[in-house]
Amino acid sequence: MRPDVQTFIACGPLPDGDANEDELDRRVQQLDAIPKPVTGEEAEALVSCFGPDDCYGVAWTLLHLIETGPNPLLTTRPGPDANEWHQRLYDRAVRAGVILET
Repeated sequence: MRPDVQTFIACGPLPDGDANEDELDRRVQQLDAIPKPVTGEEAEALVSCFGPDDCYGVAWTLLHLIETGPNPLLTTRPGPDANEWHQRLYDRAVRAGVILET
């Protein structure tokens, strides 16, 4: 796994909407530093970095980064308690015809 990805993952999930501007800027810079496409291993690890909300749009950036990796990442429907971003990744793969809905 590349160092830029390891750095992002080591900082944990994205913060929620109450995060301060410096923290948000740092996380955006970390994401921007990750070269595309990501590997399958990196994409799987990055899925754990979604936070409780969209983090002022930063979660969308993370989702799009994950989607540069080998698809599909999530091949079965996430459970009812799954993070909304895991559900979005799954739904987008279904809509794109990459996987059949389970």
